[in-house]
Amino acid sequence: MVQMSCPNCGDRVETRSGVRMLTCPSCGTTLLIEDEVVKAAGQAGVMHEAPLLFGIGDRVHCPAGVFDILGHARFSYGRGWWDEFWALDAEGHPAWLSIDEGDVAVQRRLRGEAGPGGGMALRLGDGFRFRGDDYRVTEIDLAECIALRGEFDEALSVGETYRFINALSQGGALLSGEFQDGSALWFEGEWIDPFEVRTERAA
Repeated sequence: MVQMSCPNCGDRVETRSGVRMLTCPSCGTTLLIEDEVVKAAGQAGVMHEAPLLFGIGDRVHCPAGVFDILGHARFSYGRGWWDEFWALDAEGHPAWLSIDEGDVAVQRRLRGEAGPGGGMALRLGDGFRFRGDDYRVTEIDLAECIALRGEFDEALSVGETYRFINALSQGGALLSGEFQDGSALWFEGEWIDPFEVRTERAA
């Protein structure tokens, strides 16, 4: 664990090595860690209480593996919101677990590899091939980050907006793209039946 002081309230904050962003549990300030320097990066937003299958500190068991939940981000897409949780698996590798209208997805970021070409130009219903599989775009929308809690391995910001797409393969694999300021991030994974999710609640 790494110990530091919140530049806003001065309280002690602990985090893991490799974490780039976290929220101060005392004052709610979002903290960005750059070259071992802690900087205040804004407020954490309002996380309205809602019934969720899991939360920060919980251990999640599902067909995709076992995950310890470390961070919680909430995103609005106009007609509602969804929740994304940054987690580490049993081997310490990062993953994102999402809950959207009761559905659960587990995804990992594609690192060191480009996603599908022409991702920004894809439209709803378009088909494309990636890694030898056929995908079809099932959702396109704009999202805004509205609240943050906990720790993350990338910098997020309340008020930040981006365009996203979700696509499904014929075999049920899930591929998602996030587009902002000319850059693209791609994530791959799968939808999980919520009845196959078991949660060990934090003490």
